[in-house]
Amino acid sequence: MSEEETDPVWDQLADWIGKPLTKGGPTLSPEDVNLPMIRHWIDAMDDRNPVYEDPAAAAEVGLDSVVAPPAMLQAWTMPRPILEGIAERGGVPTEIDPDNPINILDEAGFAATLATNSELEFDRYLKPGERLTSESVLESVSKRKQTGIGTGYFVSWVNTFRDQNGEVVGRQLFRILKFNPGGTL
Repeated sequence: MSEEETDPVWDQLADWIGKPLTKGGPTLSPEDVNLPMIRHWIDAMDDRNPVYEDPAAAAEVGLDSVVAPPAMLQAWTMPRPILEGIAERGGVPTEIDPDNPINILDEAGFAATLATNSELEFDRYLKPGERLTSESVLESVSKRKQTGIGTGYFVSWVNTFRDQNGEVVGRQLFRILKFNPGGTL
């Protein structure tokens, strides 16, 4: 696609930049930050930092309680997956809000998804008993690109995570390539 050609798909997406990806408001975590889930994480990741489960080790470094591994930030607000129909949803574990701008790409034939990168920013440790929310805002959409795996758009959004008092505790930039693996559109 040359620069002078218009791109109605990109034009639709550009209207969403700076806006939440869903109209339903922030997502509430299904559970409070809790020690059993912290233990599952540290076992799976083999991250044996004692401040994650030993109150004395946490106190020794100036923390007032055990803390969750920072990389768990996104895990607290992830919904429980709906497994039935996952293939029909393109591998997505939950139903996507019909108003989500990602649907614009799916409907235009850019239905394949490749996660390209994620950047996490932590403002502070999380402690057991805290309850998080997250809100995703569309940050940017590239112009249509031809890549080695197909033609598509790089889509980036920022998830902002807040505690039960509304305090920002961290952010995540997430970028995907939505593309047509069969060629160009």
